[in-house]
Amino acid sequence: IDLDGAKDGEMKNAEAVRSITQSVSVNTELGGGLRDLVSIDYLLEELGVSRAILGSVLLEKPELAAEAANKYPGRIVLGIDARNGLVATRGWREDSTVRATGLVKEFKDFPIAAVIYTDIARDGTLEGPNLDAAVEMAEASPFPLIASGGIGSLAHIEQLARCAKSLKKGQITGVIVGKALYEKQFTLEEAIRAASV
Repeated sequence: IDLDGAKDGEMKNAEAVRSITQSVSVNTELGGGLRDLVSIDYLLEELGVSRAILGSVLLEKPELAAEAANKYPGRIVLGIDARNGLVATRGWREDSTVRATGLVKEFKDFPIAAVIYTDIARDGTLEGPNLDAAVEMAEASPFPLIASGGIGSLAHIEQLARCAKSLKKGQITGVIVGKALYEKQFTLEEAIRAASV
């Protein structure tokens, strides 16, 4: 995530992004500051990013998200950040009255790749994911869900993987791990093994 871009409303770290995409052989995705089609085009066509994550525009310019999804089928990800189930925008600085589970359904007719659902209250805490919220969102979402927020141990990843297997409908296909990796709570290899319990 381009945190500067999310805060300021425009991409701020294009050259850093380019250096990453040119030096790795894995698919990449980026969000933060993508508020117009020109920026999305630049990200996907010029910077070598595989998927664009759209967040604030989902509420502010839903027609842009729809246009981008139709132009880049399977390459647009909905980034839905929520506090107490309500969507937050502009780098988490502005709260809305829109329920996250309602917002995701508004895009059901478009070729969206996935939804990244971040529970803001848990993000960066290492205290564990909000499993109830993740399950509720996965079951509401017409798209595969990537859970984000709170992962601090391998046990947390295993809990989320078990929840994914128990879903009545919908699917959880991934988890975002950040701080726990930076703080060396476990390795990436260990995390991948824990996700496949």
